[in-house]
Formats: sequence, structure tokens, C-alpha cells
Amino acid sequence: MCLLVRDSERAVIQAPPRQSKENNGENRSADPFEVFIGSPAPDDLDGLLQRTVERSRDMLDGDAAFLLLATDDETELEVRATTGLPSARQRFARVPVEAGTGRYGSARLPAVHDDLSAVPGAVPLLTGTGMRSVVTVPLKVEGRLTGSLGVAAEAPGRYSNEQALRLQFAADRIALAVESARLGELERLRRGSLSFLVEASDLLAGTLDRDQTLALMAQMTVPTLATWCAVYTIADQSSEPELSFVLHEDEERIDGLKSLLSKISPPEPVPAPGARIWTAPADAAHQSALRTSMRELTSGSAAPGSGVGPALATAAAVGGETVVLPLVARNRVIGMLTLGKPSDDHFRQEILELAEDLSRRAALALDNARLYSERTAISQSLQRSLLPPELPIVPGVEVEVIYRAAGEGNEVGGDFYDLFPIKDGNYGFAIGDVCGTGPEAAAVTGLARHALRLLAREGLGGPAVLERLNAAILDEGPRSRFLTLLYGELRPQDDGSARLKMVCAGHPLPLRLRPDGSVEPAAEPQTLLGVMDDLDLYEQTVTLDPGDVLLCVTDGVTERREGTRMLGDDGLAEVLATCTGLTAGAVAARILRAVERFAAAPASDDMAILALRVPHPHP
Repeated sequence: MCLLVRDSERAVIQAPPRQSKENNGENRSADPFEVFIGSPAPDDLDGLLQRTVERSRDMLDGDAAFLLLATDDETELEVRATTGLPSARQRFARVPVEAGTGRYGSARLPAVHDDLSAVPGAVPLLTGTGMRSVVTVPLKVEGRLTGSLGVAAEAPGRYSNEQALRLQFAADRIALAVESARLGELERLRRGSLSFLVEASDLLAGTLDRDQTLALMAQMTVPTLATWCAVYTIADQSSEPELSFVLHEDEERIDGLKSLLSKISPPEPVPAPGARIWTAPADAAHQSALRTSMRELTSGSAAPGSGVGPALATAAAVGGETVVLPLVARNRVIGMLTLGKPSDDHFRQEILELAEDLSRRAALALDNARLYSERTAISQSLQRSLLPPELPIVPGVEVEVIYRAAGEGNEVGGDFYDLFPIKDGNYGFAIGDVCGTGPEAAAVTGLARHALRLLAREGLGGPAVLERLNAAILDEGPRSRFLTLLYGELRPQDDGSARLKMVCAGHPLPLRLRPDGSVEPAAEPQTLLGVMDDLDLYEQTVTLDPGDVLLCVTDGVTERREGTRMLGDDGLAEVLATCTGLTAGAVAARILRAVERFAAAPASDDMAILALRVPHPHP
């Protein structure tokens, strides 16, 4: 095969050799790649592509040039570098390779278009740019389409087949370097994406708070993946999407963006995976800016040089591409993740794929936070129902109760207390601890508290009340739990004292503090409830004189541990001995502080403290 070339164009086929010089005894000729790109060549992909389009435009004396890179499957071309064109509007935009209206049909072969007005849509990238003639050539490596290089001019008929050959020659020289740099960039992106997803998964798994999860979702996307982000949530299938969180990389634009999004209809909750374009924010922003501009110009309120203020700023903030990704968890759309770019900007496909992976993880974290919040709310509501709403005022007796549930509130505790009027000036009081936590313990707790009130008001004494409660617990069968309980009846006396009748069924013994600082148990231990049918319980009577304090606690107090040390009954008695002269509230508060300071770690068991004090009569 013989190729004939004009002598003046010989440099297109064979670049003129450099002035050879002796270097270590060797003569080296010029590299055609360096002749076209220049030395030193850019070491990054974006720099290499930008240098390529600039040299291509200069070589053919064009008004504009562009370079598009092919996707892995060669079905689309992505705009990566331009000169003489509005690059911000075109960067990362994609067009299909297949021929057809609005498609890039000349990607795989060299092509010359004398007048684009005669073939509208032949090169979609140039639509609306004023370019009339264009020459495009493919970049190929081992027969595989890598990209497309083009040079355009505003005048028609500027390019011929000879110029297409010159551009193709340049494209062949740089195709391998471009492909190598592109693969390097993809590898770095994939490594970065993997690290990003690992970190995002750790952060999302570290919280079960709904609001914090929403904030993390937005903070992970801005500015890493997008310029701004909005998260919509859907409470249930019958609810409309609600705007729950908005974030912009420029904090001063968050309020304007939030105001704009709240005025337009939210995106449709489509469960189909992948990102879809949403044009509503940009359209609404531009309309708002136009109305504001016309209003200010008509009223003359616009200051010279001030523009249209926040309206234009918001329009610029959301004027680019906006995509919506569904948040799907457990086969249900629970919200949408909306990502936006500033004016005339596009998302890279790799970024959208990364955002899709993030949305799947975020959706599951958000749904877990919702389930946890619901469970916590139910547990807290149930816990409140197991405790008395308020304590009655007992004449001549100070009463103070402190209750502390361990953990994060997701389990219903087994500790409870109660104080209620019976009749004829008598008051019943109880403090108990059901074995374990959760629904089974809650069932016994509710049974015990309500049964105590009902049986006591029927006129039964302490032993009879507890024997019937024991039978009711055993009737629960496999759900039954054993229960330690201190139950008593309190009756204020005319002489200023208070008489107590108590039964201590397996519970930590109540302690009596006298004004002289002595501490002694106020009852004897008896059999706990929920273990055996036949109980032989008896009632003990104690009189609290003025200045006396009766302290009742659950085992969360006495079994407070620090390593191998335990507070115990003796430690509690020592603390109580320091409480002489204090009110019931001060006694309970001092006991709680002592328990909390005994160990550095948070309490692992529920605690209930009930303090009764008979004050000295006023003179």
C-alpha cells in the first residue's frame, strides 16, 4: 500500500525530527506524542485532555475544540474537556454513541460536517453554541473506542478530509496516553469510593438517632458528591414526602434553598433504583429570580449594582443538574435523597453510582433509627404506665422517690414503686424488683402494682395481699418471674409519729435512721414471690418517731459495683448514717450521689429509692 502526501503536509505523517544531539553516545529522535502535546506532558488526566483540545484547536485554526471519553461499555460519551465552549455547562454531560436524532452518530469514524444547520443534532454538544462546521475523529486503542476529539468553527465549510486526517493522526498519537491516564483515574476513583463507603457505613452504624442520621446523610454528600443536598422522608405509605433536612456547602444559602424547596412539590417517591433528573428546583429558582427582578425594577427598589439579591443567589445555587435517588428499606420507599449542582453543571456517572450505593446504606440506617425510636417511645410509655403518675401528700410524713432506669430506655425495667391512699387515713407503699427486663418483666411489674392497690383497698392485710399476688404471678405460667417486694401500710399518728406495718418478701431490708445517727434494719427477710405456692408471711410493725427516716431501695443501689467492690447493705448503712437532720428529699439525693460516685461506669441496673421521714413538730 502506497500513501501519497503533499510535501507541505509531510509533518502530519512523520513529525520533523528534532535537532539531534549526542547524549551518552546515543542519538534520540523526537517523540510524536511530545511534538503534539509538548514537553513536559501533563501528568494528570484533566490536564492532558485540556492540553489536547487546545493544541487541536490551534492546529486546525478552529474556534472551539472538545474531547469526550467513552464509557466502559462504549455506549455513551462523556464531555471531559472543551475550549471555546461553555465548559461549565457541558462538563460531564453524556450523549449516546448510537446514531439517531440528538445522538452522536459520528463517534466511531472520522467525520466532517460542512454546515451543522443543515443536519441539526448531528453533534448535540454544539447545539446552541453558534458553531457551523466541525470535524470529529475517534480515539481508539486496539480497536476499542476510547473517546472522540473534535474541532469546530463558526463559519461553514471550514474543514476538509485532509484536515480530518491531520486531526486523526494527532488522535492516534495521544489515544494510548489518554486511555492509560483514564484507567489510572478510574482506579483512584474506585479506591476512593470504597474508602468513602466504608467510612460512611461506620458513621451510619454508629447512631440510632433519626435526626443525627439525616444530618450524617447530608454531611457525607456535601461537598464530596454534590454542592447541595435535601433529604425527604415518608412516614408511611399514605403520607406525602416531607422535607426533613437541607444542606448547602455555602451556609449562607441554606435558608434560601430550604425556602425554595418548601414551596415546590416534592419529587415522586419512585422505588426504581438509580438516579433520575429532577428539574423542578432549577425551574422554580429561575422563575422566582425573574419575578423578583421584575418587581424590583418596576418599583425602583433595586439598588444600583445590587442585582436581584438572594433570588439570583438561590437560582445560581440550584441552577445546575439535580438528581433524586430513592431511599428504599425493607421493600418500602421511606424517602428521597436529592443532590444538586450549581448552574450549568453535571454529575459524573461515577459520582451517581457512588451516591446510589450511599443511598442504600443510608436508607437502612434511617429505617433502623425509625424502628429504634418507635421501640424506645413504646418502652418509655410502658415504663411510665408502670409507675404512679404522682405521689399523694401524706399528712405529717415527708415522702421522696428517685427512680433511675439503666441503659438507653429501649428496655422496660423491672423496678417499680408506689404510694397510694387506702382508706381511713391509711396509705399503702411498695417498692419491688422483678427479675430481668423486657416485656415479661413488664407484665409482672404491671400485675404487681395494680394488684397491690386493688387488694389493699379491699381491706386485706399485708400478708394476705402478698399471698394473693404470689398466686397471680404463678398463674402467669412460663411468663412468670420471681419478684422481690417490700410492701407496707403507713398511718400517721396523733402524737406526730407514724406507724408502719411491713412485709419484706425477699427484698433488700428497709433501713431506719434515728436522730442520733444509728441505723438498723426495720424488718426481717421473708420468702420472695413467684417461686412457691405456699407462703408463710407475717407482718411487722414499726413506729417512726419524729426525726426518724425509713429508707427503702432496690438492689440496683446495694449491688452497685466497682471492680470486685460492692456497695452492699453495710455501705448503704454507712451513707445513711451521715444523713441525720436532712429532709427526705435530701436523704434520697445523698444516697443517689453516693451510688453514682461509687463507680465510674454508668449504672447497669435500675435503681429506685423511697425515703419516708417523720419531721419534728413545729414549736
